[in-house]
Amino acid sequence: MKIYTRKGDDGSTSLYGGRCTQKNEPRVETYGTLDELNSMIGAAQALLPQDIDLPFELKPLLEIIQKDIFIIGTHIASHPDVEKKLKSLPEFRPDGITWLEDAIDKIDDNLAPLKSFILPGGSPAGSMLHVARTVCRRAERRVVALAEKEQVDPYIMQYLNRLSDFLFDLARLVNQAEGKQELLWESK
Repeated sequence: MKIYTRKGDDGSTSLYGGRCTQKNEPRVETYGTLDELNSMIGAAQALLPQDIDLPFELKPLLEIIQKDIFIIGTHIASHPDVEKKLKSLPEFRPDGITWLEDAIDKIDDNLAPLKSFILPGGSPAGSMLHVARTVCRRAERRVVALAEKEQVDPYIMQYLNRLSDFLFDLARLVNQAEGKQELLWESK
């Protein structure tokens, strides 16, 4: 099977389930941003040092999140009219949001409380997690905009909102584990 089909050369693409649409349509923009988020998380994972000392094993957690994002992407890539007919869409993990909240709580137990805004940065992995967080926020905004026009499962917005918090805390934790000082933002 060839990777190229030439079907999208005119600016169109097919949603999951076969419905044809333009590549700049809000639904396509949304799942494209989710794909970007997934790639950023993969890049952050690749940048993690092998010997990083964290209170839990991080790579399996990030893989679970990547799979969750992929599932969310399949739901976004399916038009609601078609989604009802498709029996093959993967289901959301019912505990996904609670799982993220538990992970955030575990991370928070290992971090100093925030008393100021911090500037994103730090180690390569920590910096990439900050970038992933900002892409996650953009994905969330895209989902909200899509939900204003079409039906979107509210779970998706909740999950992305919690995921951005997780990625922020995780960036802080990774930077701390790598000995990188947080740069505090101060108004002049």
